Amino acid sequence: MAKHANALVVMAKAPLPGAVKTRLVPPLSPEEAADLYRALLLDLLESLGSFRGADRFIAFTPAEAAPLFNDMAPLGFVSFPQRGEDLGKKMSHIFEELFTKGYRNIVLVGSDLPVFPARFLEDAFMALEGSERDLVLGPSRDGGYYLIGMNRYVPQVFQGIPWSSRSVLSATVQKLPALGLAPHFIPAWLDIDTPEDLRYLASLANNLPDRSQRITLGFLNALSAKKIIWSYRREQ
Repeated sequence: MAKHANALVVMAKAPLPGAVKTRLVPPLSPEEAADLYRALLLDLLESLGSFRGADRFIAFTPAEAAPLFNDMAPLGFVSFPQRGEDLGKKMSHIFEELFTKGYRNIVLVGSDLPVFPARFLEDAFMALEGSERDLVLGPSRDGGYYLIGMNRYVPQVFQGIPWSSRSVLSATVQKLPALGLAPHFIPAWLDIDTPEDLRYLASLANNLPDRSQRITLGFLNALSAKKIIWSYRREQ
């Protein structure tokens, strides 16, 4: 049963070599790419662990990674496996399941992004609690979105979207008027998919909110010592 009116869900993959951040290979090795993803995920979970305005969940894949996420999940998070053949179906199932459990406002966030300011999340839930907006989107630099929230279940939002393309956000927004959904946009943020994204993150290291990326920054410092990111840039 729902303890709060709100549910906050982190969508996560098992941080295994060859399964995550494959577009960063090269310059990273598969093992380094997995270590980066794990660092981003752990930093994000640590940050969201202080958010008290919602019940907190981790929706993970693959299903057999349950023991890993049960060990990884911080206190206060409940983990459960994702269901569905593609990203849209997986997100749709998460919303359906949690609305069925009685939650009124549900927000999903990705897990391959730096920690974002807490006010973004507060803004998202505040918009959903009001009467004028029923969907929230957080645009990402790659043309997709890093956050989506709804206060009613509308599965058509996730249908017919060209996932893993630069038109995910625009295709989603174009559908909303016909579905009777009024969107609210929170500030844009970045996810980490390419070597350029990784270099950009390194350039922002000293300006991230509350210096909350301690695990990721440690990883980036190790990469800097190896000159991995910068030597790859010169070779391109």
